[in-house]
Amino acid sequence: MTWRDDTVNKNGITERAFDLTVNDQNVPGVYWRPEKNDASRIALLGHGGSTHKKVEYIQLVATMLVERGIAAMAIDGPGHGERASENRIQSPDGFVDIWNEGGGTDGIMADWKAALDFIESEEGARPACWWGLSMGTMMGLPVTATDSRIRVALLGLMGTSGPNGEDLKRLAPNVSCPVRFLVQWDDDIIPRDSCLELFDVLGSEKKTLHANPGIHTAVPQAEIASSVEYLDRYLK
Repeated sequence: MTWRDDTVNKNGITERAFDLTVNDQNVPGVYWRPEKNDASRIALLGHGGSTHKKVEYIQLVATMLVERGIAAMAIDGPGHGERASENRIQSPDGFVDIWNEGGGTDGIMADWKAALDFIESEEGARPACWWGLSMGTMMGLPVTATDSRIRVALLGLMGTSGPNGEDLKRLAPNVSCPVRFLVQWDDDIIPRDSCLELFDVLGSEKKTLHANPGIHTAVPQAEIASSVEYLDRYLK
């Protein structure tokens, strides 16, 4: 577990890349914080399927968080970004295969625990939150359900279907922190009823459902900005 020598400072934000070894697999990550290193909270950002840890919208969310004094980090999911050995993500079968090769839900939880442990060992422990949609929820709901360091979560665009749908359904009742859950009403990838079922079984006493018209990838920018405000408010 080590930092790379490619630190970037831009517009008041420091970006540092790191590498972890988890269950004999390399897990690359990236960490954003204010240049003054005065962030008192941290967000874990889960990217969507067929993207990676530095996809444009993840960097946008990271920037908005850092501007509020919240550090952020992201790692590449199995078979994505720097962990992709070939283009197998585009087919449903290919996605399932790479998910399972990465250790499935248990492997994902181990990856994220190792990442947060590493950042805390280097930067100190701070209140943490989760932000992740679609595959970001496939990763984030299990983490939120099992890691007490997560105080609040933004989840959504995922249901009880998919490669780890049964795991999500089983673990959702163990989520106890506040949750905002996003649904695209005309989702062309994840059935709406499946999303609503997952929201329904979340164990959180404080949970809200935000639904917007449009397909899977048409989440309004205002909803993204509002989700950052939500995390900021609860982490305070």
